[in-house]
Amino acid sequence: MNETLTLMQACVAGGGLGAIFFGGLWWSVRRGTASRRPVFWFLGSMLLRMGIVLTGFYLVADGQWQRLLICLLGFVMARFVVTRLSRPSEQGPTCPAREPSHAP
Repeated sequence: MNETLTLMQACVAGGGLGAIFFGGLWWSVRRGTASRRPVFWFLGSMLLRMGIVLTGFYLVADGQWQRLLICLLGFVMARFVVTRLSRPSEQGPTCPAREPSHAP
């Protein structure tokens, strides 16, 4: 029972880490494409997200590969959820993608 509860907590923690990672990716892409210097958004966001996720995996795993595997499962499940939630609605009017103004 105790091990099952620990693995469920690892899965929930992985889902939270995935939501932070992929939600942050979605947010930084939206902000970075409208920025005058997108490299700062993308590089800074990547370093911050990777730092949070790797630290979270290390703390959740606590030296046990089973916890790490279940945490990774929650992380991947969060990817599908965030991808689904960040998809543009198909009911609204379609508008062409705005071209970036900084491209040559």
